[in-house]
Amino acid sequence: MSQKPVVLVCDDESQILRALRVILRDAGFEALPADSGEQALDLAAVHTPDAAILDLVLPDMDGVEVCRRLREWSKMPIIVLSAVGEEDIKVRALAVGADDYITKPFSPRELIARLQAVLRRAEPEPEDAVIRAEGLEVDLAARVVRRDGEEIHLTPREFDLLRVLVINRGRLVTYRELLTTVWGQAYSDDTQVLRGHVANLRRKIEPPGGPRYVKTDPRVGYRFAA
Repeated sequence: MSQKPVVLVCDDESQILRALRVILRDAGFEALPADSGEQALDLAAVHTPDAAILDLVLPDMDGVEVCRRLREWSKMPIIVLSAVGEEDIKVRALAVGADDYITKPFSPRELIARLQAVLRRAEPEPEDAVIRAEGLEVDLAARVVRRDGEEIHLTPREFDLLRVLVINRGRLVTYRELLTTVWGQAYSDDTQVLRGHVANLRRKIEPPGGPRYVKTDPRVGYRFAA
């Protein structure tokens, strides 16, 4: 990441674009403004920004389509920022690759905090990383999980599921993303299988009265929130 991260901001309202440029500048970012989906895609291809903030309602295409097309070649974090708050739209945006979703009107402090969070999560974990959270220790290389120092036996599927959640800690991971990553494309709609494994995983890693590591966003997905 460059010393001053570049953030692509796409919104068809000039007032919002100006506000975002000021907010980002004051937080130490450089804004790359676009007022249409096609312009955003062009700028992203030429400048390879570190992250993107996309509105959903654009004059030439919706933000979900922009997100989908960016995801065809880029892994940069994408935050969807929109006045459209319907759950179905949120699910569509997350399903095609958005990392987070903020509804207008928004708090500048929250926007910057979420942007910093998705940028941190975009940094690759070292192969020998050990992730610790509230008594839980996940050794990614050794595929070992401990709680309060005691090893917990997980099945290979359960470990793979936990691994996806912890390396994306704090980010909502959709049902489809978890299923295709852990089980493969053929299982992309088998939410019943996923729910069963998540229930087993929770029973093993979450002690009675202790921390709740895996949070549910109903009808959307799960996040490792410790």
